[in-house]
Amino acid sequence: MKQWYKTITFLLSLIIIINAGFIIIPVNALNEDEITAPSAVLIEAETGQVLYEKNSHEIRACASITKVMTLLLVFEAIDNGKISFDDKVTASEHASSMGGSDIWLEVGETMTVDEMIKATVVASANDAAVALAEFVAGSEDEFVYQMNERAKELGMKDTVFKNCNGLDEEGHLTSAYDVALMSMELIKHKKIYDYTSIWMDYLRDGKTQLVNTNKLLKSYNGITGLKTGTTGQAGSCISATAQRNGLSLIAVVLGSATGNDRFKDASKILDYGFANYAMYKPEVPDNIPDNIDVLSGMEKTVGTKVDSDISILVKKGEEKNIKSNVSLVENVEAPVKEGQKIGEVIYKLNDEVICKYPIKTANNVNEITFKDIFSIIFNQLVQF
Repeated sequence: MKQWYKTITFLLSLIIIINAGFIIIPVNALNEDEITAPSAVLIEAETGQVLYEKNSHEIRACASITKVMTLLLVFEAIDNGKISFDDKVTASEHASSMGGSDIWLEVGETMTVDEMIKATVVASANDAAVALAEFVAGSEDEFVYQMNERAKELGMKDTVFKNCNGLDEEGHLTSAYDVALMSMELIKHKKIYDYTSIWMDYLRDGKTQLVNTNKLLKSYNGITGLKTGTTGQAGSCISATAQRNGLSLIAVVLGSATGNDRFKDASKILDYGFANYAMYKPEVPDNIPDNIDVLSGMEKTVGTKVDSDISILVKKGEEKNIKSNVSLVENVEAPVKEGQKIGEVIYKLNDEVICKYPIKTANNVNEITFKDIFSIIFNQLVQF
């Protein structure tokens, strides 16, 4: 009887809430046992904030997700002008000897950097990855050295790379968290999405078909990439990136028993993120003055400006609890340079600072000099 009473009371309360025009949805926890993979993590792609983790620093093999770092170095080499998408890459004997997933490069065969990237991303081609590595660094060994140095720069403390494609090799290890870090860095290069969004394409004038190994492209709303991997030591792995309503997430799953398991786990983790978090764009406080006083300047005031293009990651429903506070100097001493920081807007959630952004000067103001004063007095006397 008590159970029926509780159920009816809950339903009546729910009806009252809905009729009032709103409904509060609690943040649902994602239990570890709901994720079958031994290691996983979910981060927000702009801030790197961890939203969910399960043994995220456990040291594991990651198979072809290794290629995320390979692709990062390739894109950085392109940005630096060291190589270009149109450059021709010739396959060496070493590159052609790779096993596992490949596009069967023959020794001396030539493809563009663009085509090699496409093969690496879409088909997870080990031979194409090695060819790119050799083209960027001269040898795979040198490229792997650069991979490890870049990993250190990104704070990937759990990672040691032994090759550039992820084939099983003793000591070639990382963690779900480190994979998320390098994935976050790679997707800063928006061009990567041109490749990770490809479902099917062709090389060699249509003779070689490429089919994306990331099956979430066909089944998950908002998926943008990024990379799958499977080997005997690593199991089935994925770094999955997705975007919805301005929120960009990265879900990493390592060590799944099957390919389908990794896709299910990645989907569950992403679902959790999108269901419970949002990017909140706060309004600029209206108590920021348009100008502040300038001391000893050629002008009495200087304009203010605020970079309002900012978003804050919050749990859904918490945005109403965000409060803002303006800290601003009363005046500034000349000379004043445009863009000079004169204050900041501070956002707090439940008395905890979650974000700050600067208030700056909108223009230059020169310091007044004796010559300027003499000129002003002289002009006034002339007018008199």
